[in-house]
Amino acid sequence: MMRLLLPACLAVASLAAWPQAAPSPAHLIPFVDAHAHLNDPALQLELMQAWGASHAVVFWGGRSSNESVAQAAQAHPGRLIPFASISPERTAYRPAWTRNDPMLLDQLDALLATGVYKGIGEISAVHFPSAGFGETDFSPLGPMVTGILALARKHKVPVMLHVESTRMAELGELLERFPDVPVIWAHGGYTPLYLARRMLERHPNLYYELSARTWPRHPRSPDYTILRDGQKVWPEWLALIEAMPHRFLVGTDASNRSASADAMKFASVQEFLAQLSPGAREQVGRRTVLRLVGIEP
Repeated sequence: MMRLLLPACLAVASLAAWPQAAPSPAHLIPFVDAHAHLNDPALQLELMQAWGASHAVVFWGGRSSNESVAQAAQAHPGRLIPFASISPERTAYRPAWTRNDPMLLDQLDALLATGVYKGIGEISAVHFPSAGFGETDFSPLGPMVTGILALARKHKVPVMLHVESTRMAELGELLERFPDVPVIWAHGGYTPLYLARRMLERHPNLYYELSARTWPRHPRSPDYTILRDGQKVWPEWLALIEAMPHRFLVGTDASNRSASADAMKFASVQEFLAQLSPGAREQVGRRTVLRLVGIEP
């Protein structure tokens, strides 16, 4: 029996009108979750069913691995889209990043050669610190990140890369070096509107992924969301997304630690998509990511 999934209780007055449970299926907007850390496949699938997500791009989290993600995706091939990750926040991988060890890239190459994984990521090369997450700050032009993009080119898969605003010049040069590699920018680097527009206009292989940007409140910084009041998207952000919907994706950043916290994340995607025009909603919600992973042309 499906458990009742309640959004997280957040101290934001404007959230009083938010749904306390998933809407009826007739009122759900279909979407693909482009960003989920698969720690509990059963919970993830339950959330997807409750909140209208037909597929989810999944990769390891704190309680999972590349192998467990692949096993879950193979058990649910019509629902879970696995990515392989060698991200440096994992204790076992961090030393290899520090010494630029090519053996770690060889491991990724072997994973991709199986054909199971449809992309690479999330790779947190530049990630500000947060609770339970030590800061990472590896150059986007260093041998590890460029090696990852070279493997993406070899295997013809996209890369989900987490690079925040302190490394924009290097990220731009990386995108120019690999113009044929689609780079999904996790959380859009939490950049402000001006940087988002400039990066998208300059780099046609860059895709702006909106997970955590639609949350009513972000635990690290209040300006990380694109919401003006915890619910409504700033008109300027809506204008940019409507102008280039083929460059944006939605995601939850679910981690399966808490059903209520993850339900809030799914609810925020529904709230965001409802504010887009029908054409942009379909593109941002589904078509961009499905094209990138080769499910739809």
